[in-house]
Amino acid sequence: MGSPLDEMAKPVVWIIDSQQWPRANLRALLIERGFDAIGFIELHQALATLNEPDYPKPRILVVELHDLSPTEEELERLARLPMPMIALAGAVELNQEWIKRIKWAALIQRPVSIGQVADAIEKLVLTPSPPPSPHRGEGRGEGDSL
Repeated sequence: MGSPLDEMAKPVVWIIDSQQWPRANLRALLIERGFDAIGFIELHQALATLNEPDYPKPRILVVELHDLSPTEEELERLARLPMPMIALAGAVELNQEWIKRIKWAALIQRPVSIGQVADAIEKLVLTPSPPPSPHRGEGRGEGDSL
């Protein structure tokens, strides 16, 4: 029996993470689960791509805050977009007040597995109600920790 995603067009997920292997692993798992996952190394690349008319627009954004060092202005610009955002963050990022002010669909604290992140993405795609409040991801525990 297939997943509920089999019944719908492949939802596009943009993963913004400066670390190659965590980004690639999450992308591979999402592709296996029926998503069209696209990775970006830097936030400004994703922001610039939003203006390209032929590039697939994201249904969900996943932003790794740890090594990304986003500016408040960049994150506020993303927050104004009409799609949910999931933040992956450590204790240092979570203690920054301006990070807390951003409207996240989910704020997932590290350490977390790629399976837990993929579960949070699936939950947002398959749940027609408003996005869940910020939480630590719960999932199947697939894959390595990010």
